Amino acid sequence: MRLAAGTALVVLVLDQITKLLALERLAPGVPVHVVDGFFSLTLVMNPGLAFGMLSSTPTAWRWIVSLLSIGALAVLAVVGVRLLPTGGWTTGVALGFIFGGAVGNLIDRGRFGAVVDFLDFYWRGFHWPAFNVADSAISVGVALLALRIVWPEPAAT
Repeated sequence: MRLAAGTALVVLVLDQITKLLALERLAPGVPVHVVDGFFSLTLVMNPGLAFGMLSSTPTAWRWIVSLLSIGALAVLAVVGVRLLPTGGWTTGVALGFIFGGAVGNLIDRGRFGAVVDFLDFYWRGFHWPAFNVADSAISVGVALLALRIVWPEPAAT
C-alpha cells in the first residue's frame, strides 16, 4: 500500500508542477517547437477525458466527465484493495501511476473546469491529441497492470 501511495504522490506532484509551468510559460494554442516536425509544447485546456475524448460535450454536461472520473477512482480503489496484498511491486507501482494521474486530472477539473494538456506530438499528417504527465502515468499504469495480470510475478520462495 505504501508503494502505491508513494508512487501516486510522486506522479501527482510532478503532474501539478509541470501543469503550473505550462500555465505560466505557454500561451494557449501557440506551439513552442522542441523537436521540429515531431514534438511541441502547446497549452490546451481539455474539457473531455484523456486524449480529448468527449471534449465536444456541451458545457452544461461536463459535470458528467467529473463524475466518470470520480467513479473510475472508486473502482480503482476497490481493485487496489483486492490486488495490492498479493500483487507484488508492479501492481503497487501500476495502481500508484493510475491513481496519481487520475487525481491530478480531477484537480484540474475542479480548478479550471478542464484538464491542462501541453505535450503535443505529431509527425507529417498524424497529430496525437495533446496530453500531460497525468495522462502518461495513467497509460503506463494501465499497461503495467495489464502485463501484471497476463504474466503474474513468480511466487516468492
